[in-house]
Amino acid sequence: MEVKNANAAMLSNYEVFKLLTDLKEQRKDSGKNKHSAGQQNLNTIMYETLKYLSKTPSSRQTPEIVREFLTAMMPHKLTKAEKLQLLNHRPQTAVEIQLMVEESEERLSEEQIEELIQMVADVLPADPEQENQAPAEAEIEQS
Repeated sequence: MEVKNANAAMLSNYEVFKLLTDLKEQRKDSGKNKHSAGQQNLNTIMYETLKYLSKTPSSRQTPEIVREFLTAMMPHKLTKAEKLQLLNHRPQTAVEIQLMVEESEERLSEEQIEELIQMVADVLPADPEQENQAPAEAEIEQS
């Protein structure tokens, strides 16, 4: 196999999750042989990647959510890589935005940073693990 263009496109975590989920279903339906060492390594990588991504907000995203998020980001003049990081990591604080947006102190005002945080919270689904912890914490407080 030869790589024609290594930088053809960057994939979001949602796209990788969807691709691997679809591939897993195809392999399950076709009953592929799993005996070769290379095949076992590929299966392990797929399993570990799916396990990790299923615990992130990307597992709950849809193409419509991604489209809506990218449309909402247009006025902020962010690079594709910065938008991708925001989409993948779902920042919740100004510090996280500063880590993802290059030279954010010069390019974004405090109001714009707060606006970005609010947009991320409004448009992107929450982290599944945080949502599972919230009901448990509420039950503890009620006791």
